[in-house]
Amino acid sequence: MKKVAILALLALELAVSGCGNSSSTSTTSTSTANNWEAQLSGGTGSASELNFVTQFTVTDTISGSSQALNITGFSFINAGACFVSNESESGTASLTTGSTNQVTGSVTYTVTSGTPAGNTLTLTTSPNGGVSATSSGNTTTNGTLSSGIVWGGWQLTGGSGCTGMGTFIMCQGTNTCTIP
Repeated sequence: MKKVAILALLALELAVSGCGNSSSTSTTSTSTANNWEAQLSGGTGSASELNFVTQFTVTDTISGSSQALNITGFSFINAGACFVSNESESGTASLTTGSTNQVTGSVTYTVTSGTPAGNTLTLTTSPNGGVSATSSGNTTTNGTLSSGIVWGGWQLTGGSGCTGMGTFIMCQGTNTCTIP
């Protein structure tokens, strides 16, 4: 009877361990030759003149964890009075590649003014935005991101005339794209 009970417990353990979440590590590299163009909507005055072009890379090695953006290029298309010169950029991304090579996730991108000092523009996909793209890799292999779209909300905080909020869309390799 002991042997039957032990075999039953072993079978139950195998059945239970087979259930639950299987986690896979996805590695998605967004290293591309393309620019990303951000188009901001909303705001008034100088706060409405903040479209820009950027280049960045990020490697997401653990799905669901934020990784720093390596920003290699940045230029305002129209900065207005809120960002005259010497701005700095930073950001994070958390990307997941699904079984059909579709990439989803979140992005936060921040621009801090140099002159005049004290203005900060933050773009974020949380809570009403997202990421949509395709990877040349899959859930277990490294791939390069293409057809990328990031959308969400932006907020500008700082000095006089340099406050506001609205929505944004960031398109990879093109100046126009559509939120899926």
